[in-house]
Amino acid sequence: MDDVLKFAQAVFAAQPFSQFIGAQLHSVGPNSAEIWLPLREELNQQHGFAHGGVISYLADNAITFAGGIALGGNALTSEFKINYVKPGTGAKLIARAKAKSVGKRQAVCLCEVFAVDEGGKETLCALAQGTIVSAR
Repeated sequence: MDDVLKFAQAVFAAQPFSQFIGAQLHSVGPNSAEIWLPLREELNQQHGFAHGGVISYLADNAITFAGGIALGGNALTSEFKINYVKPGTGAKLIARAKAKSVGKRQAVCLCEVFAVDEGGKETLCALAQGTIVSAR
């Protein structure tokens, strides 16, 4: 599992956009990933909520990491869907993804994105599903 974590951390560190917005790869498992993003004003839309594109990025990237790890290496998103259920507000966003069906070349993954307030209370703000394919 240490090798998987090192691989995932290296891939994450090589993503310029992830570094630009301040995202953090918090954890990975054999078929899961969790990404955190501290919220700041520049990531909001005009109503003061986290921009939908920011939430979508978190879900997509978490799904791709979960699916890629489950597939054993580099992966790409081939399909992605998201439902926004509540505004993203608070101190940070957390995306938790898990591969639910893994084949030889593709994995179908689910992700929940939570808005976390200063006290640590989590509120579900989006649900996503995606198909991840091996890039080999």
